[in-house]
Amino acid sequence: MFLQNFRQEIAQELERILQFWTSHALDEQQGGFIGKMDFEGTIHASAAKGGVLNARILWTFSAAYNFSKNESYLLLAKRAYQYLVKHFWDKQHGGIYWSVDAQGNPLSTRKQIYCQAFAIYGFAEYYKATQDPEALALAKQLFTYIEKYSFDAETGGYWEAFSENWTQLDDLRLSEKDRNDPKTMNTHLHILEAYACLYEVWQDPHLAQQLRHLLVIFTDKILDKNGKHLLLFFDKNWESQSASISFGHDIEAAWLLQWAAECLHDPALASQFQQLAVNIAQETLAAMQPDGSLYHEYDPLTQHYDTHREWWVEAEAMVGFLNAYQNQATTAFVEAIQQLWQFTQKYLLDKQRGEWVWGVYDDYTPMKTEDRIGFWKCPYHNTRACIELLKRVDLLLVN
Repeated sequence: MFLQNFRQEIAQELERILQFWTSHALDEQQGGFIGKMDFEGTIHASAAKGGVLNARILWTFSAAYNFSKNESYLLLAKRAYQYLVKHFWDKQHGGIYWSVDAQGNPLSTRKQIYCQAFAIYGFAEYYKATQDPEALALAKQLFTYIEKYSFDAETGGYWEAFSENWTQLDDLRLSEKDRNDPKTMNTHLHILEAYACLYEVWQDPHLAQQLRHLLVIFTDKILDKNGKHLLLFFDKNWESQSASISFGHDIEAAWLLQWAAECLHDPALASQFQQLAVNIAQETLAAMQPDGSLYHEYDPLTQHYDTHREWWVEAEAMVGFLNAYQNQATTAFVEAIQQLWQFTQKYLLDKQRGEWVWGVYDDYTPMKTEDRIGFWKCPYHNTRACIELLKRVDLLLVN
C-alpha cells in the first residue's frame, strides 16, 4: 500500500518540480535560463550562468521527455541544448566553459572535467530524445577531450581541471569549500554516470574499456578498506587526503555504480556491483537519524558531524534504498524510504515558493542563504530521483 501511495505522490512531485522550472527559470530577456534565484524567490538578472547548471537542465528536460513524452519538456530541452552549444561550447579549443555572464559571453573559461562530464550526460540524454546527430557528435568530442587531456595513463583515473586551451591548472577545486587535490571521488562519479549514459547510445569499445576502468578505480582506489564508504580526495598516486564520509555520495554511488556495471552487459560484473550496492545501502541505513533524514557528512577523525540536511542527499537516498530493496528484499530499505519521504515533505518541499529548499539546519530552519536556482541548485537530483523511483516502483508493483 505504501508503494502505491508513494508512486502517486512522487508522480505529482515530479510534475510540480518541472512546472517550477518551466514557470520560473526561463530567461526571457537574455536567452536560455536564469543564473540565480535566491531563497526568497528574487531573480538576479545579472548573475553569471554556470555550465554545470545548464548541462543539468539539458539532462533534466531531456530525461523528463524521455520518461513522459510530454512535448513541452522537449521544447525546453531544445532551448537548453541550443543555449549550451551557442554560449558554453568553446569554438576554438573545444569543451564547455565553466561559466558565462548574464548575456552569454564567456566568463570563466576553465575546463573543469566535472563540467565536461555533465555536458556529456546532457548531450547523450538529449540524443535519446531527439536522435539529433550533432548532440551525439558533441558528446563523443567531449569523451575524446577527457581521454586525451584528463586520463592518467600512469596511475589511473582522471585529473580535475584545465585552462581554456587544456593546460592543467594549479587550482583544481570545484568550489572554495573543496580541497585542492588532483583527483576526487566526486568528479570520477560523474564521469562514470556520463560515460554510462553515453554508452547506452554509443557502444564504442574504447568507451566500454574506460567505463570498466572507472568501476575498477572505485573498487580499488575510492572505496575504503571495508568497501562501504567512498573516500573523497586523493593525491596523484591515489593516497587518500581526507577521512570524511559523505552520506549522500555513498548512497548515490551505490545505485550509479550498479547501473554503470549493468550497462556493460557483463553478468559477473553486474552481480559484483549489485552486492556492493546492498553493502553501501546497509551502511548508510545505519546512519539514518531518528527523524528519517541523513546528515551531510561525518569526520571519523574528529568525530564531528555536519548536521545540516541537503535536498540532494535525501533525494539520492530514496533511490539508493529502493535500488537495494530490488537487489535484496529487506523491508528496512522500504521503511527508510518512507521516513525519508516524510522528512522531505515536511522540511524540504517548499509548497509556497516552489521547488525544494537547499536544506535545513539541525533545528529544521531552512538554509536561507542558499539559492533556489543557481550554480549548484538545479533540477537534476530531485527530478532524477522522481523518475528513477517511478520506474522502479512500477517494476515492483508489476512483479
